[in-house]
Amino acid sequence: MNEKSAMIKDALILFAITVVAGLLLGVVYDVTKEPIAQQKAKAKQEACADVFAEAKTFSALTDTTDINGNAISNNIDGVDIDEVMQVLDGEENLLGYVITVTDHEGYGGDIQFSMGVTLDGTLNGISILSISETAGLGMKAGDVLVPQFANKKVEQFTYTKSGATNDSEIDAISGATITTNAIVNGVNAGLTYFRKLLDGRCFQ
Repeated sequence: MNEKSAMIKDALILFAITVVAGLLLGVVYDVTKEPIAQQKAKAKQEACADVFAEAKTFSALTDTTDINGNAISNNIDGVDIDEVMQVLDGEENLLGYVITVTDHEGYGGDIQFSMGVTLDGTLNGISILSISETAGLGMKAGDVLVPQFANKKVEQFTYTKSGATNDSEIDAISGATITTNAIVNGVNAGLTYFRKLLDGRCFQ
């Protein structure tokens, strides 16, 4: 076999391997696509329940205009508003909203969480959906930061390293200021969105 034939043979073998690998990846994707989607939906429902325990049902809010019919941006100060769910009780009465946000300023990348806001603007709490911060530091957010947002009615939060003195202050995670800042900013964006898009509707 000459050099040219050997090169052609090697190229054909490589091509065959590539085709087979591509087909296998396609099969794996088809097999796992539905379970992954179901797991994401389950996680979303659990997050909604975490921040609005008294709810019976959740339904997506599709009308994203304010009471004057003006479109509201789904990006508030660099934070994405991913989804808004209406929270209903057993008699279909509106209790509030679950707002899912993604902040892009985490130390390890995006941080996504859901937050429950009642009709009077009280933040029931937040539930983290996705986070990839540093182990032992930013990954403490669920234990250190999340509980501090529960049942607070303030317009905006700030964080402090010297101990919170009022409802609007959040104690920062020691050694993880970037993570703390990202989550606080995300919550503030969600509250701003609530006031711009939803608060007027609640009392119209």
